[in-house]
Amino acid sequence: MSNTSEDLLFDLTLTDDQRMNRETMQRFSAAEIRDQAAQADKSSVTPAGFYQKTLDLGLTLMPIPEALGGAGVERSPVSNALNAEDLAHGDLSMALGAISPLAFVNTLLDQGSEAQKEKFLPRFCTEEFLAASTALIEPRATFEPTELSTKASRNERGFELNGCKSMVPLGMDAELLLVIAELDETGPAAFIVEGTPEGMTRSAESNMGLRTAQLATLTFDGVQLSAEALLGDRNFDLQRFIDLSRIGLCALAVGTCQAVLDYVKVYCNERIAFGEPITNRQSVAFMIADIAIELEAMRLMTWRAASLAEQGLDFHQQAYLAKVFCAEQAMKIGTDGVQLLGGHGFCCEHPVELWYRNLRAIALLDGTASV
Repeated sequence: MSNTSEDLLFDLTLTDDQRMNRETMQRFSAAEIRDQAAQADKSSVTPAGFYQKTLDLGLTLMPIPEALGGAGVERSPVSNALNAEDLAHGDLSMALGAISPLAFVNTLLDQGSEAQKEKFLPRFCTEEFLAASTALIEPRATFEPTELSTKASRNERGFELNGCKSMVPLGMDAELLLVIAELDETGPAAFIVEGTPEGMTRSAESNMGLRTAQLATLTFDGVQLSAEALLGDRNFDLQRFIDLSRIGLCALAVGTCQAVLDYVKVYCNERIAFGEPITNRQSVAFMIADIAIELEAMRLMTWRAASLAEQGLDFHQQAYLAKVFCAEQAMKIGTDGVQLLGGHGFCCEHPVELWYRNLRAIALLDGTASV
């Protein structure tokens, strides 16, 4: 069935609430993220109290029903993507950590049972930050998110979980984890893991980027879970989970690439060589123009996929294409940003090298940023 002309349109006009919320996110990003990102990356430690401060943003509180202690605001993939974009303008790594609990909450709202919502969602409505995350990625070169090596099997006590997950945001501290595994012969399933049960180990990762997102490898060796740990009362829709996550990842890439563009425009206009700004050179001006063009395409593809998801329409193709394009262009924009600064691009005194390293991860992070 072909798309009608109406299906191909989407409204780019933000609501009043979205505009006000963007102003809040942008102020927070500038005040609490941007200035601290370099030192946090250097030490691989998130600034003290940072995640507690994110509670004031209401990221996890907003979509939770009022009856469970939340704000009861209708879930909006578009608004969530805008939030991710604005936070990543300060730093992709800290933004990923900040929205990881939201990915858990969104998936629980999307596919959890009523009993699970009543049990776990109120825990996100207190005055203390609750670290939560999702675990899909596996540490193998041929990893495909729909072909999982982590296995779950039924037994008389519930389920036994075996396997290994990697690049789990907040993985060292998360009190709640949503672990995606292959269940017997029935297909993919998600399991809510509380704390660190017997047989589960956590190992901190050391990567070239995302150093403050607390990425960890989680190993499950005969971990026993209760029957109630199985998410939802129907088959888990893994593809929907992946597609919503891809929109979130694209939004993170857009925010960071916008930071690159903003920085190189100012730098290159102020950088004098041979008696004139280097932007007077066509090779420089054209490279900056290309970044702006690629960035706008990334943003429009991301917003379109989020809009379709919000309307309840099929968005799988749009999410997939956005992810492929954003992953490729994010690496190119990061590389071009470093190149435009010349020797300064290699120096840590300028943030572009940090953005370059973080943007390299966009292609790898399936299942970490569900909107």
